[in-house]
Amino acid sequence: MRRWLLPESIEDVLPPEARRVERLRRALLDEFALHGYELVMPPLLEYIESLLTGSGRDMDLRTFKLVDQLSGRTMGVRADITPQVARIDAHLLNRKGVARLCYCGSVLHTLPSGLTATREPLQIGAELYGHAGIEADVEVVRLLARALEIADVKASRIDLGHVGVFRALSARGGLEIELEQELFAVLQTKDLPDLRELVKDVSEPVRSALLALPECYGGEGALERALKLLPGDAVIAQAVSDLKRLAAELADLPVSFDLADLRGYHYHSGVAFAAYGAGHHGAIALGGRYDKVGKAFGRGRPATGFSMDLRELSQLEAAPFSPRAILAPSGEGNGLRESVAGLRAKGEIIIEALPGHDGTWAETGCDRQLVLRAGKWIVEKIQGEV
Repeated sequence: MRRWLLPESIEDVLPPEARRVERLRRALLDEFALHGYELVMPPLLEYIESLLTGSGRDMDLRTFKLVDQLSGRTMGVRADITPQVARIDAHLLNRKGVARLCYCGSVLHTLPSGLTATREPLQIGAELYGHAGIEADVEVVRLLARALEIADVKASRIDLGHVGVFRALSARGGLEIELEQELFAVLQTKDLPDLRELVKDVSEPVRSALLALPECYGGEGALERALKLLPGDAVIAQAVSDLKRLAAELADLPVSFDLADLRGYHYHSGVAFAAYGAGHHGAIALGGRYDKVGKAFGRGRPATGFSMDLRELSQLEAAPFSPRAILAPSGEGNGLRESVAGLRAKGEIIIEALPGHDGTWAETGCDRQLVLRAGKWIVEKIQGEV
């Protein structure tokens, strides 16, 4: 077996990509801080009960598990940071008012989410706790849009949905958990033949309503179709009203609707949203309201937020930044050390030319060199091979 091979869908991050990822991480966390979001760093490992609380069976299947040799209890490698942040808000911070928290860290998935996806995303996100009003949802969607702007990624659309619609239909139809899970899967893919097969024994009007959900997609007309095609229900009417209000507050953003998008269904409790970028095959950010996650930790607080894979986001940059370096001779004489320190203070990358490596410095990104002219160190463009 080749010792340098990595497991499937696990990759090293090489210097150019690592540089882009780190630059973007710093820029986004700094932006979140300007909006009052405080950084938290949950642990990579937790007892499995804590990691999976309120997150549903889908997260259980995505979580790597192991036995803690100190306690004998089952632990898990986090597959999502949101439940951890909910635990911090509910159990550790215990604030009376609004808490704005952000994070960035690796998560691990048992299976990749797609053919080209990694099993080790670098998850970054922001979450707002303690306010149940639509103002909180508006804030986090706008913060998401700002994050994409900083990443130089143009959002082609931001789909809004509401899990309350599906939950109301499921309750009205008395759907069993297994059928609900299967419906959840086919609605994600909008697989209409399988959807028709699954609902063939569901009583009306729930059967027709479930078949109509994939049609409730697009612009504002999608909500009008929902009111016509779905049964009269107070929960559904309130969900549509919430979506209309949210869309009105976000009129300057590329907002659309998708009532069949149920990603995160198991812990979302209301409005959900997904951002898409031009030319990208799937959602680049997911979010929504998850008011019930903290309840299992002893304090059920209103909560809304979003997250995205920082590695994936960095690959979508329209014009990735690639800084160049200055090659400096080795040694300290003639004020060289002071000149190098001054350039580094200005943000320049200075690479010392260690002896015996002529002809290789272009590999390190050097396009200029520091040379001594008339007793002064000056920066010149490199001509030829170095």
